[in-house]
Amino acid sequence: MAVRPILTLPDNLLRQKSERVAKVDGPVRAALDDMIETMYDAPGIGLAGVQVGIMQRLVVIDVARKDEEPQPLFLINPEIVQASAELMVYEEGCLSIPDYYEDVERPERVRVRFQDRHGAECEIEADGLLATAIQHEIDHLDGVLFIDHISRLKRERVVKKFAKAARLAQDENRPFDPRAEPRAAMGARRPPRPAEPAA
Repeated sequence: MAVRPILTLPDNLLRQKSERVAKVDGPVRAALDDMIETMYDAPGIGLAGVQVGIMQRLVVIDVARKDEEPQPLFLINPEIVQASAELMVYEEGCLSIPDYYEDVERPERVRVRFQDRHGAECEIEADGLLATAIQHEIDHLDGVLFIDHISRLKRERVVKKFAKAARLAQDENRPFDPRAEPRAAMGARRPPRPAEPAA
């Protein structure tokens, strides 16, 4: 297992669609192992293959809290087969867009079909944070970022910000590394929100 570099805006690979996995074999499982190690190292709660340059439909997720045992979920060729009409809003971020968060509205519950790390066909129902994380990561496999779900103005601002930072790094002949700054996101494990004041 190895920690891989995470691609960030404005890398064009993040906008490409990932290919279906034809066969679940040793190299695919090795890629999943690298992905889960990279996700935990970030630290994150979800990661899609494309975010580490693997252009296959692979996703790893673990929404367990820090005080709980890890519960890694490996999704190969995931697809949403049913989504609830009820929606929920969750503040999302992304390991590929460090330090940026916005509220995103998505279906509250989803049914997902996928293959596990052994190639077995599986189907699960998810709600809450897990449903959000699954939808967020499947979006990545289709070249969609969470900022595509927010207003055009906000999206253009964040894209320009990352493009400018990448240009400055290039002009100064240094690597562009937004991961150098501490952060957490979806795809990303976030610090807990402060408790709501008692009424």
